[in-house]
Amino acid sequence: MNEGEQEYQQGLVSIITPVYKSERYIEQTIRSVQAQTYREWELLLVDDCSPDHSRELIERLAAKDSRIRYRRLEKNSGAAVARNTAIAMARGQYLAFLDSDDLWEPEKLSRQLQFMAEKGCAFSYSRIRMTDSEGNTIKDNISVPQSISYHGLLRRTVIATSTVMLDREQTGDFRMPLRRGGQDYATWLQLLRRTGRAYGINESLTAYRNSGGSLSSNKLDSIRQVYQIQTHDEHISRPRAVLNTLCFCMYAFKKHYL
Repeated sequence: MNEGEQEYQQGLVSIITPVYKSERYIEQTIRSVQAQTYREWELLLVDDCSPDHSRELIERLAAKDSRIRYRRLEKNSGAAVARNTAIAMARGQYLAFLDSDDLWEPEKLSRQLQFMAEKGCAFSYSRIRMTDSEGNTIKDNISVPQSISYHGLLRRTVIATSTVMLDREQTGDFRMPLRRGGQDYATWLQLLRRTGRAYGINESLTAYRNSGGSLSSNKLDSIRQVYQIQTHDEHISRPRAVLNTLCFCMYAFKKHYL
């Protein structure tokens, strides 16, 4: 089937969650989805050959809730492959992303769907409440802009993965670039070239766990990934990419530490 020909289930939110070494937090994450006031969702958990007890925890919860769908990859392939596998499984008009150690507020889906309907937009995000590994709030005043363009995202880190919601009837089908790190940032740039702008809700709808096991915990690697994505994926000149990355770093420092 060609891009744009897919038929999606109207109003259904397909939630994309890669799983790897997630046993400590995965049940809390799933429970935060089950607590949503908006009930039309499916949770797609793709296990990247996690060596812990994530599988047993997920299968126990899935046995009691048919909206939870679980698949295990045949070999460890990285978060991009896990997310793309979940996207291919997804039946919903909407895609939402939720990392396996983050949590959603109960009104997250209903509030974001309402916002997107009011804006008529294809791509939305929200602010986060940053917590430590135990769930204690570290910071809850990280504002997000009302909207951001492709060129704006080249210089600013404003879109947290677990806050993103997309309307596939407007974005069309897509897959994340097959890179081990930074595939979410590369995807948002790819989608902004299609949609023009993403729109932000300045409300904390997601608790982002700033723990050592997070996919984005290594800040130096994140900076390197931003530069590589801009030069290799987006074909931006090296001098311009250096300037963009410096601006990106300054904003990241302000967001996390000021």
